[in-house]
Amino acid sequence: MDAFYASVELLRYPELKGLPVVIGGGRRHQPEVLADGTRRFATLAGYAGRGVVTTATYAARAFGVHSGMGLMKAALKCPHAVLLPTDFDEYRRCSRAFKAAVAELAPVIEDRGIDEIYIDLTDVPGAQDAVGHDPFGGVRALAQELRNSVRRATGLTCSIGVTPNKLLSKIASELDKPDGLTLLTEADIPTRIWPLPVRRINGIGPKAGAKLAQLGVTTIGELAACEPAWLVERFGHAYGRWLHEAAHGRDDRPVVTAHEPVSMSRETTFERDLHAQRDRAELSRIFTALCERVAADLQRKGYAGRTVGIKLRFDDFRTVTRDLTLPHAVADAAAIRGAAGQCLKRVELSRRLRLLGVRVASLQRLDAAA
Repeated sequence: MDAFYASVELLRYPELKGLPVVIGGGRRHQPEVLADGTRRFATLAGYAGRGVVTTATYAARAFGVHSGMGLMKAALKCPHAVLLPTDFDEYRRCSRAFKAAVAELAPVIEDRGIDEIYIDLTDVPGAQDAVGHDPFGGVRALAQELRNSVRRATGLTCSIGVTPNKLLSKIASELDKPDGLTLLTEADIPTRIWPLPVRRINGIGPKAGAKLAQLGVTTIGELAACEPAWLVERFGHAYGRWLHEAAHGRDDRPVVTAHEPVSMSRETTFERDLHAQRDRAELSRIFTALCERVAADLQRKGYAGRTVGIKLRFDDFRTVTRDLTLPHAVADAAAIRGAAGQCLKRVELSRRLRLLGVRVASLQRLDAAA
């Protein structure tokens, strides 16, 4: 999906279309409805706090604003950008709608999160057909129909990469955003993939990218030209071999239609550091809300968990975690709150807190837990 959270908000506030908009604010950044029925929006100008950018419109990205960036830094780059609060309930609703629209045409889907899926089109009727002089006309038409279905169901645009495998499709889906449709074959790899930076390969992170740059390898084509033995010597057998295969666009991973989650968690970074005693009431409210949100996630997805944990980050950026394994799996907020509270008692709370999180792991299906 294209700039998913921001695009959902633009459906609600169409007057912001084409403007730099950043999602990631709090409740105080809710738009104000004026007497004449128009809305007054908060902007990044003068923002002070610890919030981070959840996503931004393409107009805001042109100023260098991107997901994960601190809002204060984003304010320096684009102070006139509109700042909106997040609304994950609405994002999840739109996510379910776009995936249901795709499933009507192509049911073999791997869910990769709220705004991204892999689809196996191999056995979808018409996908292998030529249309006129276009040997890929059938699959091209099918991909276009997928885009149209998503737009009809949600009012939103998506970008699709149609390729022989997941690795290439991930790259291709980002080549012509927004509202793009990119079809690549193995013959297109030298011209469309090799000129791209190595970081465009999903699986090459900041550290590997920096190490490759130090070795003089900055593009995927340069990586493809490296001898496998040379890569293995510098990156280890498994990762070195994978780098060589990925640079040549090879990926035999299947589309996985079902997989079990390892854990579910919720966390929040405070606008200001909170003290365990002086801000006890506010911390207790936030702590309870996190437990309730984790419980709602578990119940919505049909899971319970035996291990409850907490995550704390102090004002000196030290991070502490504590876990408690229960005799039976739980999914209700009260049980999670009780276990998380016991974990909290095992932490010295002498410093101010900047982040609090709650996690439930060792998951099992609710029917099995019962």
